[in-house]
Amino acid sequence: MLTQRSATELARAIRASEITSRAVVEAHLARLDAVNPRVNAVVAQRREEALAEADAADARVAAATPDEVLPPLLGVPCTIKESIQVAGMPNAAGVVARRDFRPERSSPAAQRLLDAGAICLGVTNTSELTMWIESENRLYGRTRNAYDPTRIAGGSSGGEGAAVGSGIAPIGLGSDIGGSIRLPAFFNGVFGHKPSPGIVPNTGQWPSTSGDAGRLLTMGPLARRAEDLMPVLRAIAGPDGEDELAREVTLGDPAAVSLKGLPVVLIDGRLFPPVGRQLRTAADHAAGALARAGADVRRVPLARLNRALDLYLVTLAEGAGVSTREILEAAGDQWSWRAALRRGGQHTRALRILILAETLFGRRPAGQTRRAIAAGKRLAAEIEETVGDGVLLHPPFARVAPRHGRTVGRPWVIAQAAVFNLAGLPVTQVPTGLNRRGLPLGVQVIAGRDRDHVAIAAALELERAFGGWVEP
Repeated sequence: MLTQRSATELARAIRASEITSRAVVEAHLARLDAVNPRVNAVVAQRREEALAEADAADARVAAATPDEVLPPLLGVPCTIKESIQVAGMPNAAGVVARRDFRPERSSPAAQRLLDAGAICLGVTNTSELTMWIESENRLYGRTRNAYDPTRIAGGSSGGEGAAVGSGIAPIGLGSDIGGSIRLPAFFNGVFGHKPSPGIVPNTGQWPSTSGDAGRLLTMGPLARRAEDLMPVLRAIAGPDGEDELAREVTLGDPAAVSLKGLPVVLIDGRLFPPVGRQLRTAADHAAGALARAGADVRRVPLARLNRALDLYLVTLAEGAGVSTREILEAAGDQWSWRAALRRGGQHTRALRILILAETLFGRRPAGQTRRAIAAGKRLAAEIEETVGDGVLLHPPFARVAPRHGRTVGRPWVIAQAAVFNLAGLPVTQVPTGLNRRGLPLGVQVIAGRDRDHVAIAAALELERAFGGWVEP
C-alpha cells in the first residue's frame, strides 16, 4: 500500500514513473479523511494546493531529461507542525489570540523540505504555546493517540506523531526542546530524530527562543520508516543567515557506520522518575539486538542523571529570559486570572498551571541559578563522555502512552527525554514493537555531538530487528 511505504521508496518510484505523485497524494488524503476525525492530527489542510503540486511534480518527471537530477523527495506528501511557519497557513501554536495570523513566508527548514520536493498536506496540532506533552488547546482541541484514542499523542509535536503514526504522511517536520519530537514519535510508534544543536536553523517558529535556551531547541524529522530520517535531515540542514546558533555541519552517512565493535551503553541503577519494566526491557532488548549485530554492550552508573530535570528547567528558564505570560501578551492575549479561570476560557489547565508556577515561584536567586547552570554543563559533559564514539540506549518515558490529562502539572515526566536537550546530543527515537495492549514500545538512541548518522545507523538496525512502525 502507498500509505505504508517510506518517503524514500515513494520518491524513487515517482522518479521512475512507476507511480504518480497524484496517486500517492490522493492515497494519503484518503487516509487523512479516514483517520483524522478520530485522531485530530491535521488542523488545517492544503488539499487543492497539494493535488496541484502533485500534478506539477508528475509533469516535471515526464519532462525530465535522462541526466537531470530531480529533487530527492519530489512528489512525496508530508505534514508540518503548526508552530513552524508555512506560508499562508495558520501559525498560532493553539493560542486563540493568534488564530488569524498567517505568515507570508515559510520557515527556512520548512521551505527547504518543500524545495526538496515534498508536498505539504497540512499543518498539525500542538500543545498550547508548545508548552506541554499533551497536544491540546482551545483553538484546535485535543489530538488523540494513533493506537488508542483514550491516550495522549504526546507534545508538543503531538499532531505530527499522530499524523505519521496513523499513516496520514510518511514524513513530518516537528521541533524538540524537551522531548517534543521524541515523545510523540514514541507514543505513536514511529521514528523521530532530534538533531545536534545548530544543524537545523530555528528561524520561523512561534514561539521560539534564543541564547542558551535556543541551544535546547531544534527542528527535526518524524518518519514511519528509519531510512527517511537522514534524507529529511540533509534537506533541512545548514545555516540560514538569521539564526545565530545555526552552523555548517558535515553530516555523515549511516551506511558507513559499522556496528561491529560499536560501543553501546546502558545506564545502570535507578532512574528518576522510575521507569517501568516494559520500557527498561525494551532498552535491554534493543541492546541485545545491537549486540547480535556485533556491538559491544556495557552498563555504566550515572547517578547525577537524576538531577537532570531541575538543571534542565533552570537552564531553560534562565536562557529564555521571558515568561510564558509575556509571550502570550505579546501575541495580543489580554491575560487575566479572572478570564483564565472562567469556564470555557481560552487557555488549557496545563498552561494555567505553568503560569501560576511562574507567578508564585518566580526567578531563583542569581547565585543559585549560576550554580545550577554550571552543574548542568558538567552533567552534559559527563553524558557526552559516557556516549563517546558509540551510542547510549535510554527509555524515552517512564510508561507507555498515558491516558489524557494524566501528565498535567507533572513536569518530572519529561526527565528521560529532556536530559538530552540539556546534553546537546542527537537522539533518534526508535519503535521496538507493541505491548500486549497494542501500545508502542520504544527506545532512545543517543550519539555524540554531530554524529547524528551513528544514532540513525543504530535505528536502521533496530528497525530490521523489531520491524519498525506497525500500522494501527
